[in-house]
Amino acid sequence: MKHYTYLAAMGFTLLGSIWLEIFLKVAVLRRIRRVLLSILPIGIAFVLWDRFAITQGHWSFDEAQILPVGRIWGLPLEEYLFFVFVPLAAILTIEAVRKVNTKWRVGDER
Repeated sequence: MKHYTYLAAMGFTLLGSIWLEIFLKVAVLRRIRRVLLSILPIGIAFVLWDRFAITQGHWSFDEAQILPVGRIWGLPLEEYLFFVFVPLAAILTIEAVRKVNTKWRVGDER
């Protein structure tokens, strides 16, 4: 059961914000191209940095707390999910704040 610790953390991160898409109708997932353009470039940079740091011995993952499905390019599956779910949660949250506080403008409104 301990193998699901990191995966559970990622699941709770997503659950903590995905409801904003449903109930506040922030329409983040309807603009998937925008989401991907926001997440992918920095996600790729962080995967490269993460991989480098692990190969240099800066940190590692506790094998008891990650899925035993193996690694993809040296990183556990959950680490890739981290680089998608955490930024997605941030985008959902910021868009929810913008939706509720209509006076807050950031420059990309129509």
